[in-house]
Amino acid sequence: MTALPALNRDERKQLFWFFVLAFLLLAAGYGLREPWPSDEPRFVLVAKQMVESGNYLFPHRGIELYPDKPPLFFWLLAACYQVIGSWRWSFLLPSLLSGIAVLYLTYDSARRLWNPSVGLWAASAVLFSFQFVYQFKRAQIDPVLVLFTTIALYGFIRHLLLGPHWRWFYLGCFFSGLGIITKGVGFLPLLIFIPYIALRFAKADGLAVHTNTSVFRWSAGLIFFLAAIAIWLLPLLWTVSQGHSAEQHQYLNDILFRQTAERYANPWGHREPFWYFGKVILLFWLPFSLAFFWLWKPWLLSLRAKDAKVILPLAWAILVVLFFSLSSGKRDMYILPALPAFALAAAPFLQALTERASFRYVLSALLGIISTILLAAGLVLMNSEPGFEKKLLLERGVASLEPAWWMFVAVGGISLLASLGFRHRKPLHTCLIFFLSLWLGYSFVAYPLLDDASSSKGIMTSARNSAGANVTIGLVDWKEQNLLQATGPSTDFGFLESPATQLQKGVAWLKTSPGERRLLVQASKYTECVDFRNAEAISLGNANRRSWWLIGNAATTACH
Repeated sequence: MTALPALNRDERKQLFWFFVLAFLLLAAGYGLREPWPSDEPRFVLVAKQMVESGNYLFPHRGIELYPDKPPLFFWLLAACYQVIGSWRWSFLLPSLLSGIAVLYLTYDSARRLWNPSVGLWAASAVLFSFQFVYQFKRAQIDPVLVLFTTIALYGFIRHLLLGPHWRWFYLGCFFSGLGIITKGVGFLPLLIFIPYIALRFAKADGLAVHTNTSVFRWSAGLIFFLAAIAIWLLPLLWTVSQGHSAEQHQYLNDILFRQTAERYANPWGHREPFWYFGKVILLFWLPFSLAFFWLWKPWLLSLRAKDAKVILPLAWAILVVLFFSLSSGKRDMYILPALPAFALAAAPFLQALTERASFRYVLSALLGIISTILLAAGLVLMNSEPGFEKKLLLERGVASLEPAWWMFVAVGGISLLASLGFRHRKPLHTCLIFFLSLWLGYSFVAYPLLDDASSSKGIMTSARNSAGANVTIGLVDWKEQNLLQATGPSTDFGFLESPATQLQKGVAWLKTSPGERRLLVQASKYTECVDFRNAEAISLGNANRRSWWLIGNAATTACH
């Protein structure tokens, strides 16, 4: 291992402004919205119930246990709340910090493998991928998972390519274990040893020399991997073994087996064809993915030259995509951990690629087309039939969508002017302006415009105002954002129960104390027995494309 030379003044300046830009894109709109569906309200609700109950080992969603995900992400959300004291100002913090850390680790990996300039190209490739910014501006598990897999990948690169460095190797194993208790697929970084062993047999160039190393020293990585998992699993197993709760035993079975191996082998949702992730990479990783049409040749040359510095991260990224492709259950964010590795493999070739006329023409044309579509869409929507906007307003439950149409016009117009001004000479400048205008517009216009309806905060505020401060509200056929945003006394009748069963339980509950209780329901086929014309049925408006009502006992006389 040799010490890295210090960055010169220009390199430090470039790095500083890159992270200023990254922070601006990722943090724009921070604190301007509540958690939005589908996943954010669920995860924040679980963390909120942990804080309120003090039960951090068995996550709950309402009155039911929530076995879909391990608890580490919920612990992080709870910790951020404990520090800041506000869910609105803390729920996005894990994603924001993870995004900055992922960019730095990608930069530093490429800097150590090649030089600081290549490091910036690698980090820029990640940042200028649409899916990266979108996902890291959301409070989902995947940003934290990507952080842990990237730390593990960084540790393995430090050891396998730049080492030997046993501390980083063990740290990589440890964070792979933390990935497991964040989301079941956290073991993915360990797949790197498949191409590593192949490269060792092929005597590839660029691998670190490991001489006189015992098998025990390598296998000790398993201890660190298991130690991270044990942080959660040992207390869980001990608690379940000491109790006699059938619910806890079912939770243990679900979290260890049903939500992992069974869900991978026989998924019950999000079924997509084998080639689905090819579409995700092509569309959601734009504009970085555009480079793939030119990168195949230098990647092929690197394979022929047995260049381990390129092949190892590239092979690992391909294995990640292949792993998820083999399961029929797929969501676009599943392969996000592979993005930094693809960026690393591409980084040494990106500067030369951006100097090619063919790439500049295609990138410039792409940005021009997208900008034109946004501008045209904004103008059409601004001048559309009033009935069209009225229908959207009714579905969304917002006062006006005109600011959104102006945002489309502004983003499209600014980007189109930049595209026409820079043309093919400086398409990267156009790309920068497009990303800035798009994400700033989305954050500062869409966030406050859609927040009340998307988060159900407005509905739940109206429900409390209508019910009164001391009336208990029972939630029927509810969504996580309803319970999360509920204020004052409230209860639920199970989330996984059928809407009909929830309504039946809710009506029975309501009748026992009609003066002190109300039900929050949505107008649907399950509430056809409710008399919405009754004086005790109060319309709360629309949110999340649903019509919500607060009803009293007198409105449920036909329900049994």
